[in-house]
Amino acid sequence: MQFKSKECLPHPPVRAPAPSLAGLKPAKLPLKVYKAKFRGLQCLERGVTMLCMRKIEPEVGAFILENVTEHPDDIVSVVSEHFNFSRQRAHTYVTREVTKGNLIKTGQTRATRYFRAGGKRIEFSLKLHGLSEDKVWSDYIRPMVRQFPENVYRICAYGFMEILNNAIDHSGGSNVYISMRAEDNTLYLTIMDNGIGIFQKIKDALHLDSAREAILHLSKGKFTTDPSKHTGEGIFFTSRIFDKFSIFSDEMYYTFDKRDWFLSPEKQESFGDGTAIKMQISLDSKLTAKEVMDKYSDTEIGFTKTVVAVALSADPRDPHVSRSQAKRLMMGLEKFKHVVLDFKGVETVGQAFVDEVFRVFQNENPRIKIQYFSANKEVDEMIKRGLAEKSASETK
Repeated sequence: MQFKSKECLPHPPVRAPAPSLAGLKPAKLPLKVYKAKFRGLQCLERGVTMLCMRKIEPEVGAFILENVTEHPDDIVSVVSEHFNFSRQRAHTYVTREVTKGNLIKTGQTRATRYFRAGGKRIEFSLKLHGLSEDKVWSDYIRPMVRQFPENVYRICAYGFMEILNNAIDHSGGSNVYISMRAEDNTLYLTIMDNGIGIFQKIKDALHLDSAREAILHLSKGKFTTDPSKHTGEGIFFTSRIFDKFSIFSDEMYYTFDKRDWFLSPEKQESFGDGTAIKMQISLDSKLTAKEVMDKYSDTEIGFTKTVVAVALSADPRDPHVSRSQAKRLMMGLEKFKHVVLDFKGVETVGQAFVDEVFRVFQNENPRIKIQYFSANKEVDEMIKRGLAEKSASETK
């Protein structure tokens, strides 16, 4: 093999020397570029966080709903500890369940409590000033009772809003405590205010001597201390659409249980002033609010029939013998077309009492139909004698 001369041989490639970094300064980017990059990193971080939260959200949500009944006060802490979250992140998950309508939040700051919507119980306190009964119903109670039969739901709606409205407009209190629970196939509602007390309010308005007299007038229906704004029908109908309806106030406990009533003194030092009203109804009840209202109402003129407990018109130790007792019993009943007198618990009646009710009042109000029931033999005979004398005097 022959080689060419050295001049013809290829020269090795010549590489340029590496540039020296000595003395060079990093390039300065504009401030807006730095900000844009920082925002980008923040968005990326949030995106990753949101992705992680969405991935685990069903598990956390299920855990919250499973445990909130046992931990209404500290569910945020329970979630934080179980999943090793910060309290802020745990609170975010709990708030999401509220937004979804799965939880109901009551109270503020340290008094905050959470209840499962459609659960078995809820309890909370509210300021009465500026309160609207329909808003309280829709925010707190309706999500709990909408799971029950339609007739029970409607009865609860009517009774709850009527009684809460009474507390708002009449109690003169500052706070109201509300609770609902469902157990043993029965729904219980409680509304308790810290006002003057319903029986005391009526005593002051009518200048009465006792809570017993106040209960008498309240139970008649159509009685209100503010006739310009209220009809006085709410408690009458509410007491009859529930299976059991009770009022505790002024150390007296009045209960209407279906067709029967009970009254007893009861002192609760822990209760103090105010009024507590309790309502209960079986979840199997077939009764409707319309049935009850139709029973006591005329389709054209409304609430026309009432049932009155005669025993409430006198001290239980005293016989019903005077005209004053009878006048107290019949006061306000001229507003009705049909009056039914319940003589349960009345041992004896006097001639003057019977005459005032069945002759004097009847003659003054001939349009009103008066009936009676639950009279013992002695009382029944006295009433029949009075009616016979009335009839005889009218035929002369």
